[in-house]
Amino acid sequence: MIRETVVSTVSAAGDVHLAPLGLIEAPDGDWILAPFHPSSTLENLRAVPQAVANYTDDVRIIAGLLTGRRDWPTVPCDRVRPPRLAATLAHAELQVVDVAEHAQRPRFRCRVVGRAMHAPFGGFSRAQAAVVEAAILVSRLHMLPREKVDREIAYLSIAVQKTAGPAEQEAWDWLMDAVGRA
Repeated sequence: MIRETVVSTVSAAGDVHLAPLGLIEAPDGDWILAPFHPSSTLENLRAVPQAVANYTDDVRIIAGLLTGRRDWPTVPCDRVRPPRLAATLAHAELQVVDVAEHAQRPRFRCRVVGRAMHAPFGGFSRAQAAVVEAAILVSRLHMLPREKVDREIAYLSIAVQKTAGPAEQEAWDWLMDAVGRA
């Protein structure tokens, strides 16, 4: 299983980095982070082997991070150096316990060292799910054939047209601007 989250990491100097990242569930309950080479997430995990998995239903954060909107408020965590998103429903504080090197995507096995819930989960709309799927496409524009991207965006747009609120529409518009520029 892969769980889509926003991951917080910090550099050795303490600079916070937020990135949408799918966490891979290990059979023993650990989580695997597999950031691409090169990336700030990868560099930060090497410098400070801790992260925070932020579980949010605000899809503007995911879309925003992929489209250059990087200024999202954070607050300190209890057990790890990276902060959590202020606008998260829940978070898990992660400690790297092992690294499996790979030329393209090293795998950082992380143990959960802390968890907290901050707000109730009210469920996802189809538009929120469509924005998450479109965000994944946008993150891979350089790897996917344009026809595939256009076909999937056309299908996802139906859910956005039918069920989006203002936040989902704003996130969708940011992503569509990125697709249009690609």
